[in-house]
Amino acid sequence: MGNRVGREDYEWVYTDQPHADRRKEILAKYPEIKSLMGPDQRLKWIVCMMVGIQFLAFYLVKDLDWKWVLFWTYAFGSCINHSMTLAIHEISHNTAFGNNKAMWNRYFAMFANLPIGLPYSASFKRYHLDHHRYLGGDGIDVDIPTDFEGWFFCTRLRKFVWIILQPLFYAVRPLCINPKPVSQLELTNVAVQLCFDVLLYWTWGAKPVVYMLAGSMLGMGLHPISGHFIAEHYMFLKGHETYSYYGCLNLLTFNVGYHNEHHDFPSIPGRRLPLVSTRIAPEYYNDLPQYTSWVRVLYDFITDDTLSPYSRIKRKLKGEVKQE
Repeated sequence: MGNRVGREDYEWVYTDQPHADRRKEILAKYPEIKSLMGPDQRLKWIVCMMVGIQFLAFYLVKDLDWKWVLFWTYAFGSCINHSMTLAIHEISHNTAFGNNKAMWNRYFAMFANLPIGLPYSASFKRYHLDHHRYLGGDGIDVDIPTDFEGWFFCTRLRKFVWIILQPLFYAVRPLCINPKPVSQLELTNVAVQLCFDVLLYWTWGAKPVVYMLAGSMLGMGLHPISGHFIAEHYMFLKGHETYSYYGCLNLLTFNVGYHNEHHDFPSIPGRRLPLVSTRIAPEYYNDLPQYTSWVRVLYDFITDDTLSPYSRIKRKLKGEVKQE
């Protein structure tokens, strides 16, 4: 448990990310893939149903004993709330109402944010699009851990703690790596969320609020679904920057596991991503590294002494950088 990880720095590369070139090549060969782009008409109804389910859960837990509140928080609430964060990920690509109704997507994301308890959607949109444009970009891509994370969380025990604290680091990291001025949408997101949290406490008491907030923190920490945080871009195999996951948890996560496909075609909603790699262009994805278990990803990350928060590909950006 005390063995130190061998890595002492990121994997620095001097090439561009692979997704832009693969996108161009696939589009040239299969132009019909453009028909998959555009909004997913089912998404808004699925999100409304999930928000409604959590509202019902808030009502049901208000009279439970605390031990059952905590049980259902991890067993159920954490799954739904993590899924809601990935719904917000989907909406950030304008897949709910399309590019022509960008603001509808922004406000709908705030609605999806309500059961999470913490204002998240507006800031996520700004930083996530930078992650796509400048994957691995030094000082831009806040998905990459800080130097402190790579230096300190260097043993099995510390990596285990780091995974538990993932929500904290994802919240703080943008302020350390790439701070941005607060936008009007972010202020609106905070105001709407705080009003909802206060109303929930005033109406049904503390237990639904604990269920909501603890569910979000637990769901994004040591949780099977949280394996996607590690699986997506941590370098388990040298030179490979993005990995896809083809397991059953994609059903709860809007197919975020199809991550090579997503970075190649971020305008394609998650529901249609399997068509890219299974029907239209399978030859581009069959030989790429892939996972079938996020739990195994978490286990391997903790127990493999060659892996750490430093196990990320990083690059210096060239030319003009246009951020959100």
